[in-house]
Amino acid sequence: MQDRLGKEQVVQNPLFEDGGWADRHSAKMLSVLRIVTALLFLSHGLSKIFGIPMSSASFPSAWTLLWIAGMLELIGGALLLVGLLSRPVAFLLAGEMAVAYWLVHAPDNFWPVLNNGEAAILFCFIFLYVAIRGPGPWSVDALLGRKRAAEGPDSYYEGLHRGEVRQTEAAE
Repeated sequence: MQDRLGKEQVVQNPLFEDGGWADRHSAKMLSVLRIVTALLFLSHGLSKIFGIPMSSASFPSAWTLLWIAGMLELIGGALLLVGLLSRPVAFLLAGEMAVAYWLVHAPDNFWPVLNNGEAAILFCFIFLYVAIRGPGPWSVDALLGRKRAAEGPDSYYEGLHRGEVRQTEAAE
C-alpha cells in the first residue's frame, strides 16, 4: 500500500502485530481459558458426585472408576478454578482424560465425533497446556509467586539455590 506521496506504507494490525492487543492480553486469556475449562470440568464432577444436574452417571458407588473420576473432576476442577497447584493438578487431570477417552470413548468407535470423545480430548490437551504454561496471572499460584518474590528468599539455603548468596559466604 502506498501513501499519497508514493512511499510504500506498511499496514499494521493493532490487534495481532507483535506487541499488539493480543500479545498484551495473552496471559490474561490463559487465565480465562483455565477458569472456563475448570468450570466446565467441575460441572462433570458435580453431576457425578452430587447429582447436580442429575445424569446417568450420578451417584456412582464409592471407589469405582466413575466415582474416582467424579472426585478428580470435583476436587481438581475446584483447584484449577482458583488456580491452586495448577500445574500438577492439570497434569493429573490430563491423564484422567486420556484414560477416560481410551477406556470409555474409543472402544465405541474410532472417530471422536461418533464416540462422543471430543470433550475428553479437548480437556486432555487444554490441561496439558496449563500444566506446561502455568495458570496465568489470575490465579492463587501467581499471587503466591508474586508474594514470594516480593519477600525475598525465605532462608539461607533458598537464597543459595537461587544464586542470591555470594559464593564466599557459602564457603565460610
